[in-house]
Amino acid sequence: MAESTDIEQLLVAFQKFAIHGDTKATGKELNGKNWAKLCKDCKIIDSKNVTSTDVDIVFSKVKQRTARVITYEEFEQALKELAPKRFKGQSKEEALLSIYKLVEGREPTNVGVTKVAKTAAVDRLTDTSRYTGSHKERFDESGRGKGREGREEIVENTGYVGAYKNAGTYDSKLKTEK
Repeated sequence: MAESTDIEQLLVAFQKFAIHGDTKATGKELNGKNWAKLCKDCKIIDSKNVTSTDVDIVFSKVKQRTARVITYEEFEQALKELAPKRFKGQSKEEALLSIYKLVEGREPTNVGVTKVAKTAAVDRLTDTSRYTGSHKERFDESGRGKGREGREEIVENTGYVGAYKNAGTYDSKLKTEK
């Protein structure tokens, strides 16, 4: 059988794929989507001997009837199911070791994830020093956003409309008339 360090690396790979894409995941259970991603990223799926359909069938076979996830023990059982199919010319033990070597120490890849565009047009549109009008009021001199103060017009409860020139003179008029 495999050495203890190999088993530890297998467990680490299992945990990394288990938490991939799920902020609430504990790393103790692997869902079907992440199982399929593990098989694809670790090159267990080769589109000849093992396909994504085979991976889904094995997942359904090893999980509990009502469960939607598999544990680490069920994960090992699933790899035992796929090993002879993936490595046809080898014995069961050799195939299992070969499939362990594919998985151990691996982690999810992020190929095809959208990257931040760095073009002149984006730089020009996000340069706050070039903003005019009401948008200019949303940023301070250093280019940082002012937050709520920049987005909302702050209301002064003086009783006067905003553009009234003689604001605050009403009380003085009443005193002069008496």
